Amino acid sequence: MVYTHGTPYVTPHILHKHYAQSYDAEVSNLIGRDLEYFSQAGFDMDRIQIKRNAPPALLYEDAIRNEGAVISSSGALINFSGKKTGRSPKDKRIVYEETSRDEIWWGSVNIKMDEHTFEINRERAIDYLNTRDNVYVFDGYAGWDPKYRIKVRVICARAYHALFMNNMLIRPTEEELQNFGEPDFIIYNAGQFPANRFTKGMSSTTSVEINFKRMEMVILGTEYAGEMKKGVFSVMHYLQPVKFGQLSLHSSANVGEAGDVTLFFGLSGTGKTTLSADPRRKLIGDDEHVWSDDGVFNIEGGCYAKCINLSAEKEPEIFNAIRFGSVLENVVYHPVTRVPDYDDASITENTRCAYPIEYIANAQIPCFVQSQPKNIIMLTCDAFGVLPPVSKLTPEQASYHFLAGYTSKTPGTEDGVLEPIPTFSTCYSAPFIVLHPGRYAEMLAERMSKNNVDCWLINTGWTGGKFGTGKRCPLKYTRRIVDAVHSGELAKAEYETFGVFNLQVPTALEGVPRELLNPRHAWPNTEAFEREVRKLGGMFQKAFALYESDVEEKVRLAGPQL
Repeated sequence: MVYTHGTPYVTPHILHKHYAQSYDAEVSNLIGRDLEYFSQAGFDMDRIQIKRNAPPALLYEDAIRNEGAVISSSGALINFSGKKTGRSPKDKRIVYEETSRDEIWWGSVNIKMDEHTFEINRERAIDYLNTRDNVYVFDGYAGWDPKYRIKVRVICARAYHALFMNNMLIRPTEEELQNFGEPDFIIYNAGQFPANRFTKGMSSTTSVEINFKRMEMVILGTEYAGEMKKGVFSVMHYLQPVKFGQLSLHSSANVGEAGDVTLFFGLSGTGKTTLSADPRRKLIGDDEHVWSDDGVFNIEGGCYAKCINLSAEKEPEIFNAIRFGSVLENVVYHPVTRVPDYDDASITENTRCAYPIEYIANAQIPCFVQSQPKNIIMLTCDAFGVLPPVSKLTPEQASYHFLAGYTSKTPGTEDGVLEPIPTFSTCYSAPFIVLHPGRYAEMLAERMSKNNVDCWLINTGWTGGKFGTGKRCPLKYTRRIVDAVHSGELAKAEYETFGVFNLQVPTALEGVPRELLNPRHAWPNTEAFEREVRKLGGMFQKAFALYESDVEEKVRLAGPQL
């Protein structure tokens, strides 16, 4: 049989040369009354084609056609972020200006940038975007509670970035999009184009900067999509306490059938996403939340899960969410079958998947629960292998450990981190913190006291020895501990005091080995254990010195005593 068009038979209108182009034009026309905004911002509307809130299928086509993306065997889009496969915290800047300068916690996390340099970089980003044939715009919301949400506009040159933010922000309905109006915050992502290293204040060709007066963010020199996600969080971490008087948290959250909410604090790689995805509880969100006067709501519309060593057996909820519409980032795949190889870290340890929260079967939609938390779980990944897998904290210990924020940087979450490094990340969110840590800690203590919340310190790191000699605490035991928190079993358990840190650890828990509950019993060499636990205690004291003058004596005394 001979085909007229030289191809197997397909629906005739697909072959009409103007079919796809006419649809693309419709996407552009959605801008409508916003055209004036883009013209005033410096966009060459006669040259570029703007695709606003394009559907995932169209973004798939553009990413495959223009960016080298492929479709995985499960239907997810596999794309790559280039040289940068993690955040670049040393290149993050906050503009020093009169409306926010007295609120910001200036230092190594929030590095000052002058307004003129921001304007130069903003112009550079827009100039680059004007050279692209396609410019993608996504308008969405941050925050599921309409009372506290903000309108976010993302402007970028990669379909992969547009699909990523389509998944990570809260997607507006058609009616909400038509009445979206002026955004509260704008991201200009020109990450394919470098910053000028000779511009004042630039430390490299990468620049990630936020201007709270203009409510804008500019990205140059990095295509890692996570920078946009964390930029939105930084803005919410500023606005919620300052403008709304609510507590923003780097946490995941879920809720039981009885309406009991649990917050999970922890940095990347500590198990926040994994442990909050519980088949017996509804997921409110996996990373960023606000504890408001009315309850708890998710900031995001999706999840950004680590994929390294992912399996259907260990993490079925996440594994099954990787389907059409999801973005697999920097994941190696089989060249013929397109089956992802989640064990392959040859590109990076920080392989990721971004998917809409609706892809989690037991997600709480809308992601807002009008009840106060019952439990707080502080997750840490102890590379020294000396902290117990679970400890019940007093209110003073909760404040201490929240401010200390001990964990380990795990491979891949930041450039140059190839093995776990012990670190102290205040409020479990130092890379994203905007205000002084004491401000968040004070709000947390007030809310915990008012609502009689139990707090637990759970170590998902090493046991039986430090990193290199011990082993990571098995996930099945950590899950059992979390289940015991939710059932109330741990609240009724018998406890013993764990020396130096003065933590209360359970003497027994069904399903968890006795030697695991108290790490002293898991180490083959008691002297080596005592040496390491005192060493870590000294590190805590040194790190906490930064906050000692800002806290009550009872909080200072809640830390390790040598």
